[in-house]
Order: sequence, then C-alpha cells, then structure tokens
Amino acid sequence: MRNRSQVLELAILGLLHAAPMHGYQLRKRLNEMLGLLRPFSYGSLYPCLKALAGQGLIASSDEPADRAAMAVSRRGKIVYRLTAEGRGRLESLLGEAGPASWEDENFDVRFALFAQTDANTRLLILEGRRARMAERLDGIKGAIRRGLPTDHYTQELQRHTLEQVEREVNWLEHLINSERDARWGPSGAAPAAAAASATAATAATAAATTRKRIPQKEHQ
Repeated sequence: MRNRSQVLELAILGLLHAAPMHGYQLRKRLNEMLGLLRPFSYGSLYPCLKALAGQGLIASSDEPADRAAMAVSRRGKIVYRLTAEGRGRLESLLGEAGPASWEDENFDVRFALFAQTDANTRLLILEGRRARMAERLDGIKGAIRRGLPTDHYTQELQRHTLEQVEREVNWLEHLINSERDARWGPSGAAPAAAAASATAATAATAAATTRKRIPQKEHQ
C-alpha cells in the first residue's frame, strides 16, 4: 500500500468482508473505524468503489441493504458486496507485513483490521511499528538533549510530541506482550519448547508411577 487510494481500498474490502453495505453506510463505518484523523469524503469513496467494481473485487446491486433501510425508503439503494476475487485480494493485502504496514499512512487501517489478520502477521506489524516509534523517540530525545535554541512554544511542542510517542511505544509493548501470551502463554515459551517440556514431564510422571508400583507387586 503506497498511497491513500490503496489504504482506502483495504478499508473498504475489510468492511465489506463483514457485510454488504451501501455507500452511506460505508462512509459512516469508515469514519467510525478510522476516526476523525482520517476522514473520508464521497469524493474519494465513490471513485474507489467504481475502481474496485471494475477490477471485479466488489459487485453492486440495486436493493436495500437490510429491512431497516427498506422501512425508511422504498427506493432501492446500490449495495456493494465482496466477490470471491475481492476476498482473495483482501487476504493478500492482510498478509503483507513489510515496512509500509507500520508507517503512519497505513498502520491505523491495518490495526483496525487485526481481527481478520493472522497472528504471525499481527505480531510482525506490531514489532515493526514499535521499532519505528522507538527510532522516532530517540530522535526527539536527541533533539531535546542537544538543546538547540527554540522558543517556549517549540519546547512545549517537543514535550507534547515526546509524551505522545512514549505513550505509543508503551501501548505497543503491551499489545506485543498480549499477542505473545495468547500464543505461547505468560511464560513466553515457544509452542515446540512448551510441548517438549510437557512431554518430558509426562514421561517423568509415568516413570515415577511405575517405580512405585513394582515394589508393591513384589511384596504381595
């Protein structure tokens, strides 16, 4: 994803994967999902929908999206649905975990679709984002340490930015630890190591039980 249109494409495909929607619903959900920091207008939404339909990634039909929409108006609305090709395209986009995935332009959309993203890819993106923000944090601290002559307002802006980036780094650390705990447990052990440990423990228990039973037989 190298530009805004590709970010919007992923967001639309992700939302239509959950349910068919008409244009107004899509716009509303995009604003809910991405917040006020990334507003989408009809001017950018409908050309993207047209392009996706032209690629065969989505299909449209002239009918209400649901019974509630039918109750409001008898006139049909154009409802957009994901096609099989669109599901394949979405799966391909969600499987990408390169540097573009954790840059500012793309990270919020990728994170909003984490429920549809596999665990390995989620972890790679979070770790990449953490490294990117840690690098940014070091740069801000370095600028403050160098003490370049600035006015009061610039100093306040630096402090504000520093606090924001520090909060995001801490938040990412929490998310990464949660992802690892969900996969490998609080100990952080890899699945293979945990399985080997469990197997060894089971074998040791079985051997100990056998040793206890043998003297009892001989005594009888």
